[in-house]
Amino acid sequence: MSKALRLSEKWFQRGLWLVAFLFAGFLIGLGGKVVDNLNLVEEPIELEQFIDPARLAAVRDTIAVAERNERAADNALEQAEQQHRVAKANTASARETFDNWLSTRHATARPDQDPDLIARTRQLDGLAAAERKALTGVQEQEQIQLNARQARAAAHTQLQSLQEAAHPAFDRALHMRELRVFGYRLALTLPLLLIAGWLWKNKRKSTWWPFVWGFIFFALFAFFVELVPYLPSYGGYVRYVVGILLTVVVGRQAILGLQRYLERQRTAEAQPDAQRRESLGYDIALARMGKSVCPGCERGVDLKDPKLDFCPHCGIGLFNRCTCCEARKNAFTRFCYSCGTQAAANKA
Repeated sequence: MSKALRLSEKWFQRGLWLVAFLFAGFLIGLGGKVVDNLNLVEEPIELEQFIDPARLAAVRDTIAVAERNERAADNALEQAEQQHRVAKANTASARETFDNWLSTRHATARPDQDPDLIARTRQLDGLAAAERKALTGVQEQEQIQLNARQARAAAHTQLQSLQEAAHPAFDRALHMRELRVFGYRLALTLPLLLIAGWLWKNKRKSTWWPFVWGFIFFALFAFFVELVPYLPSYGGYVRYVVGILLTVVVGRQAILGLQRYLERQRTAEAQPDAQRRESLGYDIALARMGKSVCPGCERGVDLKDPKLDFCPHCGIGLFNRCTCCEARKNAFTRFCYSCGTQAAANKA
């Protein structure tokens, strides 16, 4: 149809389509906000709502105590390990000194050094005893740490058992909440889709068609983007059933529309040429001719053939002669392109 429009009219059409898309975009933004806020209508559901509060509090207290004990045991173990490292280093240093001194004593073999040997040996024994004591402290702290870790793990296992027992009720409540929210979405979206269908049927070619198409785009977006992804699953059955129903409805309407179109075409092709020409809009006829399509039956024709004046499929006149200059012209134009004479059928 664009070839039959005036240049300014083309730009106005493009601008109006831009208005339609902008209008749809703002409606989609507003609708998205409303749909998102529908989740706030229902109170959020937590798993802990389905666990006995007293048992849950007791388990959480046990976990908290176990975690505190474990942290304290970790700190005490670090201190004990440090003390053991110091004691071990002291023992090693003293033993090295004692070995050096003992080698010197054997070399001199002085009897007056025997008391000193006994003292050094006692000192070394004391350091070894301190090292063993420090190691014992490390082992005790490791046991405390292990006990705290096992207590925490047992408390977490108990909490997990409580959560697993509460999951069935939680899942049922969550599913019911999702169904209610979906119902709110459906109650909001379905009327929009019905209004869009009515507008498409009755108002899509009216003066205010940019707003009509903008609303139609918005309704389609609200249905297919804001509603369809939230369809309840039920293992996928609902989605497939809804898909089948939509396909059947759309397919049925398409088949009926095709049958009605073919019936209208057969009826129109049975009418006289002049009557068929009157029923065709000027812009539609020129647009179809511009696409090398017969305006009457919409079948392809070779309009470049200079001998072709009538459609070989339905017989409607495509080209005729100007009554003034005899120039061959498009039968649907209102004026002769050669001399500007008004077509005979269009004269007052």
